[in-house]
Amino acid sequence: MEILLIIVSILLIAIVLLQSGKAESASNVIGGGNDDLFANRKERGGELFITRSTMVLGALFFIICLILGFELINKSNRFIYYFFYYFDIIYSR
Repeated sequence: MEILLIIVSILLIAIVLLQSGKAESASNVIGGGNDDLFANRKERGGELFITRSTMVLGALFFIICLILGFELINKSNRFIYYFFYYFDIIYSR
C-alpha cells in the first residue's frame, strides 16, 4: 500500500507540473492584465484529460492516506493493548 502511495504521489506531482496556468503569462499576473481572466474558457482535449487526471489522482491520494492512517492507528492500538497486557502479567506476580 505504501508503494501505491508513492506511485500516486509521483504521478500527481508530474501531472500538476504539466498543467497550464490560468494566466497566459507572468506579465498578465504582475501587470494586472485581467481582460480575459473571467472569460468562460472551456477545457478541451489534453487539458481536459490532465484536469480530470489530477482530480482522480488527488482523490486516490486522499483515500490511500486515510486507509494507511487507520491501519497505523489500528497497529498502535494493538501495540498498546499487548504492552499493557504483558506489563500486567509481569508485575502482577
